[in-house]
Parts: sequence; C-alpha cells; structure tokens
Amino acid sequence: MARPVTLVTGASAGLGAEFARACAARGETLALVARRRDRLEALAAELGGEVHVFAADLAAPDAAARLITQVEARGLTVDTLINNAGFGLVGRFADLPRDRQREMIDLNVAALVELTHLALPGMRARDKGAILNVASTAAFQSGPGFGVYFATKAFVLSFTDALHQELKGTGVRVTALCPGPTATEFGAVAGVTSARFDRFSTDAAGVVRAGLKGLDRNRAIVIPGLMNKVTAQSSRILPRALMRRIVAGLKL
Repeated sequence: MARPVTLVTGASAGLGAEFARACAARGETLALVARRRDRLEALAAELGGEVHVFAADLAAPDAAARLITQVEARGLTVDTLINNAGFGLVGRFADLPRDRQREMIDLNVAALVELTHLALPGMRARDKGAILNVASTAAFQSGPGFGVYFATKAFVLSFTDALHQELKGTGVRVTALCPGPTATEFGAVAGVTSARFDRFSTDAAGVVRAGLKGLDRNRAIVIPGLMNKVTAQSSRILPRALMRRIVAGLKL
C-alpha cells in the first residue's frame, strides 16, 4: 500500500523542517518545498525514507502551478498539504520597501490560496485529504509596526475557517494553526530585535505536534499554548483601540 504524500512549504527551516520531521516519523512520503535547495537536501538526508525536494520561490508568478506540475511529474499525489511558507517584516508601513511587502503578500496569501486551489480538486474527488494552513495569533488583531504581516495572517485564518465549513461532511480536513512567537528563524528574518520575542517564544516541535493533532481531529482552529489562547481571546474582549496600543507598544 502506497504511503500518503505530504507536501510541506517553507520546509528548509523552522516550523517547516519540524513538520517534515514529524510527518516522516509518521511514515509519510514527503515533498519538501523551499528556496534553499542545499538545506532541503540536508534535511532529506537526515530524514531518510522517501523524500522529494523541490527548490522554488513561491512568491514568484505562477510558482504554485509550476510546483504542482513538478510534483505530479514525479508520480506523486498530494494527500496532505501543509502551507507553512511565509515571512514578516517589522517597521512602519510607509517606511518598509514596497516590493518586499508585496512579496510578503504573494507568499503568505497568494501562494497559499493557489496551492490550496490546485490540491483541493483531487482531494475532493478521492473524498480524502487534509490541508493545514499556518496562520498566527497575529491573525486576531491588527499590528501597528507589523501591519501587513498581521493582515496576511488574518486573511489566512478567515480563509481557512471558511474552507473548513465548506468542506464539512466530506473526507477533506482543513485546519488553521495559530502559533504565537516560536523559536525559529522568523524573528531574525522579520527584523525583530526585542528580547521579549525570544522570552515568550514556544518550542517549534510542540507547535507542530499541536497542529498535526488538530488536523487529525479536523479542528477548525488550533492555538498552541495557554498564553497564546489568552492572547487570542483578549482580542474578542478588549476594545480594538486598546489592543492596537498594546501591540504598538511591544516595540518588536
């Protein structure tokens, strides 16, 4: 019997690499995607088993369609899609480069939507499949000084929540994973300099375990960790103006 195939984007480091390790331990065939081929190949060598490496910049036009074509050319059918690729930028909106902010939207939002749309027809036809979209606790409020990133994650959460409902009663499971600060390369790439980010960061392996457990149970939204759950709930209770001031005062 063929092993299920899991496609993981942003797999070269951080949560993506941890997802790859966890899914390999579950006996799944892996299709790993990231820009850095050398890191993907090193991870594939570490994992052993059947691991396929695809070097791609998913923020590029039509990259998602090209990727799925390459995956299918290797005789692979995507059973589980883990949309993990993404990055953030710290700074005032008007001061950050326009092209980098557009790239963030293309990767965090457009690539995720396109890959989901490309993978979903096959899953529906088989009446079996799973999609895990990595959002963030940032999805629950606006983020002055981190505005476009927070907005992209709000999109991911809203989109995934809607898709979960649309596919209820089918064999396709859909989950949004909303971690808080996590011990990965994310902070360095985003330009986060505050020690507070590291102090409140959670373990990446634990986040991955929570995400996969929630996906297995077809939970619409997974928020790992008590403090992160409190943070997400606070946005529903506290006035938006207060939440804006709190986030703006974090000085990431």
